[in-house]
Amino acid sequence: METTKTQCGDKITFVLSGRLDANAAPPFQAEFIPAFDEANHVELDLTALTYVSSAGLRVLLLGEKTAKSKGIAMSLRNVSQDIKEIFDMTGFSDILNIV
Repeated sequence: METTKTQCGDKITFVLSGRLDANAAPPFQAEFIPAFDEANHVELDLTALTYVSSAGLRVLLLGEKTAKSKGIAMSLRNVSQDIKEIFDMTGFSDILNIV
């Protein structure tokens, strides 16, 4: 998986491409979670994300919990139908802010 991180003011955007799986989740988590100390809004652009495993879902859930505990907004945009189906099946559509 490839990740691009950009910051504009108090908003950090991560653009994810490829597969957020067991191999990609730990390095992404190491970059993703500290962003909640740097910004008031963390956004994930999933336009090019093709797959998310249970390990990837765990990182997203950790991000959501971190955001809530710090009073920071986290949102996901450009979620493909395939990824949306995974979120729907796992109940993550009810947990995550998908715009």
